[in-house]
Amino acid sequence: MSMAGNLRRVTGLGKAGRLRGGVARLTGRRDRVDLSHPARSPLGSAVVNCVSYQDGERVPGGRDLVDTVRRIRRSDEGFVWLGLHEPTDEEFADIADLFDLHPLAVEDAVHAHQRPKVERYDETLFAVFKTVCYVEHQELTATSEVVDTGEIMVFVGHDFVITVRHGRHGSLGPLREELEADAAQLAKGPAAVLHAIADHVVDEYLHVTEAVQADIDQVETDVFAQDGARADPGRIYQLKRELLELKRAVVPLGRPVLDLATRPVRVVDPEIQAYFRDVSDHLLRATEQIAAFDELLNSILQAHLAQVTVAQNEDMRKITAWAAVIAVPTMVCGVYGMNFEHMPELHWRYGYAMVLGVIAAACFVLHRGFRRNNWL
Repeated sequence: MSMAGNLRRVTGLGKAGRLRGGVARLTGRRDRVDLSHPARSPLGSAVVNCVSYQDGERVPGGRDLVDTVRRIRRSDEGFVWLGLHEPTDEEFADIADLFDLHPLAVEDAVHAHQRPKVERYDETLFAVFKTVCYVEHQELTATSEVVDTGEIMVFVGHDFVITVRHGRHGSLGPLREELEADAAQLAKGPAAVLHAIADHVVDEYLHVTEAVQADIDQVETDVFAQDGARADPGRIYQLKRELLELKRAVVPLGRPVLDLATRPVRVVDPEIQAYFRDVSDHLLRATEQIAAFDELLNSILQAHLAQVTVAQNEDMRKITAWAAVIAVPTMVCGVYGMNFEHMPELHWRYGYAMVLGVIAAACFVLHRGFRRNNWL
């Protein structure tokens, strides 16, 4: 059976009229809901959307992926946008053949866990973006999850865009709707979709950094409070750990985005490159904020450790001062506890009162001196 026939078979657009695994989940029917929207996209399904565009407008129909691609290539106008969510090797195999995708890029797209990058394979551009999401929490603890990450892989060709999403967030449904509302931008081709995805991902970086800053401000306030030495240092370590996760997503993307903005790329129109320069500026801002947060957390941690050390020194001074005060009566009582027959004032009627007075006077002088020196 030919590849086209195989695609039609797995899409379930024959007699049964149902979607059955593989690429069937990729095309869908026009009467099905748009599963790309976050409120409608069931996790665990590779279905997202498959839509063709011409002059920035969505083309009706397009039930058959192979026929849609053939029509676009025959007219040499428009492009198809195919979206997937965590597809398997089997679901992606026929698509890779149809669009002549490089096996290494296909492997990266299916198995994920890639570093942000942009690679060129002949006429195809392959980009990997790390998506981030701020995890809301009532109170920051030593085990709170602050940043959740995912991935978006994008294949860009002359007449197609394929997006592969991994993770529990980062739906491109709202982005698709925004692009469809701006036909002039969408008419610039697949590179416009690539820019929109990059811009969307980087904007989320900025939103997450703002939310993380609120957590850092709260920790800073708690550390420098009156009882800051009692603050839980585990929260600071947890924030540093989550900030490291955010840093791994943001920082490596700097060079690929800069390349898209400055170096000539066959599938990226020079007009679109100007938009990538704006994305690069936003990304640089996010990178600088993360670096500043890292330095600030180091300073907060050092300040907390210094506060703990000062508090411990104050406790030791108090203990030492009270030990010195108690040492006076202990010494006197120890001397008079000896069983010697001849001792000063042993048989004097007022000797006991005198000893108590000397002890009280000595303790008072020591206590006053320690209080004056802020030891007590």
